[in-house]
Amino acid sequence: MRNTIGRRDFLACAAGAAAGVSLGGLSTAALPAADSPGKVKSSSPTAAKMGWLIGCQLYTYRRYSFYEALEHIAALGIAHVEPCFFLSLDKARPELKTNEDLPADVRKELKKRLDDRGMAMSAFYANLTTDQDRAVKIFDFCAEMGVGTIVSEPPAEAFDMLDRLCQKYSINLAVHNHPESPQSKYWKPENVLAVCKDRSKRIGACCDTGHWVRSGLDPVECLKKLEGRILGFHLKDVAEKGNRQSRDVPLGQGQANYSAVLEELRRQGYRGVMTIEYEHDSPALNEDVAKCVAFVEEAAKKFQA
Repeated sequence: MRNTIGRRDFLACAAGAAAGVSLGGLSTAALPAADSPGKVKSSSPTAAKMGWLIGCQLYTYRRYSFYEALEHIAALGIAHVEPCFFLSLDKARPELKTNEDLPADVRKELKKRLDDRGMAMSAFYANLTTDQDRAVKIFDFCAEMGVGTIVSEPPAEAFDMLDRLCQKYSINLAVHNHPESPQSKYWKPENVLAVCKDRSKRIGACCDTGHWVRSGLDPVECLKKLEGRILGFHLKDVAEKGNRQSRDVPLGQGQANYSAVLEELRRQGYRGVMTIEYEHDSPALNEDVAKCVAFVEEAAKKFQA
């Protein structure tokens, strides 16, 4: 996501999903009935066997509320989601944001929505600062929701406190990189490694390959530098290297050298959620997300052959 808020057999499956996709989004026929959603049928079973669990960052579907976006994500065979703390939960209640301030009854409702679809809030993009009381509230929310990894960009002085909370709650903290800018503290791996130094293995990186390309960096070399500290992953490819505003493209169609990126993750033995995040909305959003899932699934099939 952009850092403008201070402070993501398969071919038959994909063809079936595409059949229900229109330029304006998924057709009504492709979406499960609200009162009987059914369980998500994974569109990336081979990747899952490698421990690569495909997820979706809710910023990708920010034109919708969380509850509306779930239907699109589930219809694409994606079972893992990473909400953002500043995005809407429910169109009918616009005051509710998907974060730690949700009241107990809404949290219960949210968990049921996910459970009914066989989906999981495996990661959460949070606004962690030096405020310990707020951090405890965020960790409490994540523990209740079953979150395994918090994705954030905290100030360096917060990490001692946050590391203690990570160990107490058995939840990871993955430091996310935005493109190089005066506001982006962690745009290169060296800056992430600096806050990981002398801290537990629960502190690491959420690698956003697209933002590395936007910053003019080589994603494969960045991954090598972060080996042993990769705790989360944002699947993202972009059209132009070194252009901070470059548009997203489906995996394998941009400058991230995605076949090599996935090969490097395989070499490192990465196992965890791999979250698709699209920065740019478009009429072809569902098709583009489906292509990203298909790219990872096909790569996994080659690795397993």
